[in-house]
Amino acid sequence: MYFTYVLYSSTFNKIYVGQTCDLNQRLETHNGIENTGWTSHFQPWEMIYFEEFTSRTEAIKRENSLKTARGRMFVWELVKNKLNAQTLP
Repeated sequence: MYFTYVLYSSTFNKIYVGQTCDLNQRLETHNGIENTGWTSHFQPWEMIYFEEFTSRTEAIKRENSLKTARGRMFVWELVKNKLNAQTLP
């Protein structure tokens, strides 16, 4: 199985969209001290959303759609809902 996922850094209010075949390992990589990529600057990350696919091609297609303007609106709505849920009593 393959996954498209959304990470959120509440410390920096940043989002990241990617795809992988191992969600747990990928989150550990993004939050690891050995990470020297873009996401290393905005740690810690939490996974707020993912979708499952049977092929990498499908996961990449969805990743690309979430990186469009409309897709980012969808992702920021997820973030907004997550933050609202945290502030409810």
